[in-house]
Amino acid sequence: MSPDFLVIGAGVAGMRAAIELAAAGQVLVVAKDSLRESSSEYAQGGIAVALGDDDEVALHEQDTLIAGDGLCDQAAVRALVEGGPAAIEQLIDWGAVFDRDGGGLALTREGAHSRNRILHAHGDSTGREIAHTLYRKAISLPNVTFRSYAATIDLLLDDCVCGALLLDGHSHTVEAIHARAVLLATGGLGSVFRNTTNPDVATGDGVAMAYRAGAEISDVEFVQFHPTALHVEGAPRFLVSEALRGEGAHLINARGERFMERYHPLGELAPRDVVARAIVAEMERTGAASVSLDLTHREPGFVRARFPRIYQTCLRYGIDLERQAAPVAPAAHYAMGGVLSDLDGRTNLPRLHAAGEAACTGVHGANRLASNSLLEGVVFGARAGRAMLEWAAAHRPTSGAAPAATGAALSADEIRSLAWEHCGIIRDAAGLQEACRRLEDAGHAHSAQLANMRQVALLIARCALAREESRGAHFRRDYPQKETAFRKHSVVSKDSAVTFR
Repeated sequence: MSPDFLVIGAGVAGMRAAIELAAAGQVLVVAKDSLRESSSEYAQGGIAVALGDDDEVALHEQDTLIAGDGLCDQAAVRALVEGGPAAIEQLIDWGAVFDRDGGGLALTREGAHSRNRILHAHGDSTGREIAHTLYRKAISLPNVTFRSYAATIDLLLDDCVCGALLLDGHSHTVEAIHARAVLLATGGLGSVFRNTTNPDVATGDGVAMAYRAGAEISDVEFVQFHPTALHVEGAPRFLVSEALRGEGAHLINARGERFMERYHPLGELAPRDVVARAIVAEMERTGAASVSLDLTHREPGFVRARFPRIYQTCLRYGIDLERQAAPVAPAAHYAMGGVLSDLDGRTNLPRLHAAGEAACTGVHGANRLASNSLLEGVVFGARAGRAMLEWAAAHRPTSGAAPAATGAALSADEIRSLAWEHCGIIRDAAGLQEACRRLEDAGHAHSAQLANMRQVALLIARCALAREESRGAHFRRDYPQKETAFRKHSVVSKDSAVTFR
């Protein structure tokens, strides 16, 4: 197949780009699993946008910069927040239904936001509503084609990126897809860690493939660990949204004490990295495997109505949030870093673009502000689509390809354990060096996914070892302070060691 545009990933960023691209040629969107298995589907809390009477874009920008702990690219932040209101209006025009309060949109608050600016849908299914809206729009366009259960093995290279190799999940055959331009919208890398809120497909494939092809990777050491994932034996690490704390939920340790005020003046609404480390500290202090998230003081029926999906999921595992607190602990949740790209998704490799969680524009800095991820997917997905159109209009298509070399890996469980133990919430040189050694010495992978997992874990370890400070979501017990010398972005490629710019 030779579509004009190949979009790898069917989440919010990929779908939004495909809609933009459809006006100028044939678009093929490929998904590793089903079209609905993406991190976008699991995004509960909402989408942040400055729409309230007491809010303004400048305040949203300021909150994002503060959360990013000195590493946000201000131009990227401005593009994000300024593009927000129009993006929401467009989603509503396309059929998205957000929750309302009286005649207007209902706006709530989450950690580190100074105003109520979080839009949600069906209480706690915002990502699903946005993803489905974009999917309905995309399938209405005759130039957009979808392929599910098609894992991308590697990018195809000539003098530039000219397509990708796909492994069909049904026939188990490998197929070369040539395209005039390629978008990586493969989502996150949380499944490289033992405990994660991400779906199983989030193994950092886009980052690994781009690295092997010669693309620059930036800030990959900054992995956000969500403070509150359900911690019940036998249950998945289901995300219990920050929006619960926005609605007044208390965090309580094993001794029955509220503890967040000891760690930050905002208490339960402190930035995520602060809350995650505070929970780890309380678990170590009390010898417990979790803390409790308690919303039982709210009026009867509130939790069931406001958070129906979370309520039903917890109930399935024996926790009635109306009557009892939920046991929670941190889990890998979001990657601030990824394939280095500009504000229009361009990478250092011609014809290769990136958007969404797989990309690193610098918009999140060292720590993403809550509910900015869905907004990033919509805003920067559209920008990447427009940039790909401009590139294709100015260049003739080429042919001929050679796949990039594949990597090597340990078993999935071994990789996840190494990443969790040595590249997790609290890091140090000895652990990171051990992770690097084990990952570098690993034997050949049995699958492309394992090769990608090993490559991503090694990149995280190498970049975390090079960053000798603590900033945002990156915490080194041997370098606990923030250092001015490291107020820079890490950049690494297959042809160069880790540098800071």
